[in-house]
Amino acid sequence: MVKIHTLHIEPPVVNSSCAWASDYEQLRDLYDSTYTGAVITRTATFNGFSEDASNTVAFSKETVSSVNSYGYSPHELSKYLGWVYTLLTTPCLDGSPPKKPVIISITASTPTVLAEMVDNIQDLRKRLRATYFASASLGEFIPPSPSRSSRNMGNASSHSPFVSNVDPATLVGIELNTSCPNIKDAPPPSYTFPLLLPLLDVLSSAFYTDPSLTIGLKLPPYLYSTRFTEVIRCIHTYTRELRPAVFMNGNSHELSEADGNALRSLNPFAYLACTNTLGSCLMFAEQVFHDPADPERGTEPSIDKMNTDDIDTRGPSPSPSSSSRASSTSSTPPPQPSSPSLKPSPFALPPALGGLGGESLHPIALGNVYTFSRMLAAHPDPAIRRIRVIGIGGVTSAAAAARMRAAGASVVGCATLLGREGVKAFEIIAG
Repeated sequence: MVKIHTLHIEPPVVNSSCAWASDYEQLRDLYDSTYTGAVITRTATFNGFSEDASNTVAFSKETVSSVNSYGYSPHELSKYLGWVYTLLTTPCLDGSPPKKPVIISITASTPTVLAEMVDNIQDLRKRLRATYFASASLGEFIPPSPSRSSRNMGNASSHSPFVSNVDPATLVGIELNTSCPNIKDAPPPSYTFPLLLPLLDVLSSAFYTDPSLTIGLKLPPYLYSTRFTEVIRCIHTYTRELRPAVFMNGNSHELSEADGNALRSLNPFAYLACTNTLGSCLMFAEQVFHDPADPERGTEPSIDKMNTDDIDTRGPSPSPSSSSRASSTSSTPPPQPSSPSLKPSPFALPPALGGLGGESLHPIALGNVYTFSRMLAAHPDPAIRRIRVIGIGGVTSAAAAARMRAAGASVVGCATLLGREGVKAFEIIAG
């Protein structure tokens, strides 16, 4: 079991924030898996990200790699808050109360919007506490239905509360994602880390108001030593020396480390997720397949056989959650239809360039995990030394997960393998 501030992750394996954690059904499957120790949602914006047919993914035929042009989730934050509430107030399949954490991935371009999003997540955490504590005072426990169908509608109002000995607020964390490489005219600001300081100010303020909040940062793949140094230097500015006691939930608590020693300093950032995909990468149509369910794993014609005068009526693969969105009553605008006048592209993705993930990213991801974990461990500030690393990038097998841990990751995560294999990916990682 790995403890990241107030989150207990067992087994130490998660999904990364990705397109295959977009809707309730996907989150439910991830949460029910015995091979995941926590679930991370797809990155939400306050009002939802406009997604169309150009946002898609292609998988390499030769390696377990992918290139995608996805942006952030088309579902607004409020949808995720409702789904997370349902996950954490619905008994598990064995009838026990939920104890698996859920990390809500979010992003915003301004501090004002981010502050409102954080406030809404804090309201969810308060609501969960109120629900659990009210149930405890009444001694209620509602066993699970034998039918899975009653659990997969994502309707929080259909479930009853129950007793748990876990503070439910500690089952919800926040991950700030400012490293997506596929946002048009908006390069990832985390490549110039000081640009993030206004957003980090918001998260820091929320943490010091409520030190039970667990916050992580999803980072891009860095290629130069100065970038790693810059990240650590900026994060270190948020460390504060502790008073004799801090207040949590209205009560005075003395925080302690795993060995029982009292903490002398705190930093609001509990983990770094390394890494997001590498942007501006190109694959050709002949190198990839789009549908993981296709037993031939891709039948696209080669560039030499393409007649570029023909019209492409197939269109790119939709987002993995598009079917559920079509039947949703969400206020998110529906995806825009693809243009029927587009000629076949020789490239794997409609925009040509996208974010590279999977095995092709693995050496870079290992290098980022290795560098950050050692810089954190060697830092003179004990609060910085407590920051953990979640290793993401090319975790496609048990051997790859072992390499991530050997490089310094406390927890490993995957996306490309999840996109190819579904939730079975985590069983593959477990070996």
